[in-house]
Amino acid sequence: QVQLVESGGGLVQPGGSLRLSCAASGSIFIIPDTMGWYRQAPGKERELVASITSGGSTNYADSVKGRFTISRDNAKNTVYLQMNSLKPEDTAVYYCKANLRTGPMQWWKDYWGQGTQVTVSS
Repeated sequence: QVQLVESGGGLVQPGGSLRLSCAASGSIFIIPDTMGWYRQAPGKERELVASITSGGSTNYADSVKGRFTISRDNAKNTVYLQMNSLKPEDTAVYYCKANLRTGPMQWWKDYWGQGTQVTVSS
């Protein structure tokens, strides 16, 4: 069993900052490959926000470039998302995803967290 537990969401005013964390635990065979953050606003499809490989290569959605920073701690199987200069349009449920293996005979598989609400409003 693998669990991804997110934390750090909440209500923030426009222009404010939040830091999300996602810790993967359980039957993790080796360091997760790509870890990332997605978000889903009401009535919209889930979209990629940012991702990071085990080697540290990053990818960002155009809408968050220059405002959000993704990072990870491989020793803790944890990924972070620092969100600055938040806008009302950033309001969504943010989900963590990790691509990992649970054993030597298991291939890479995506696992998702339960989501954390981020609301940007005055």
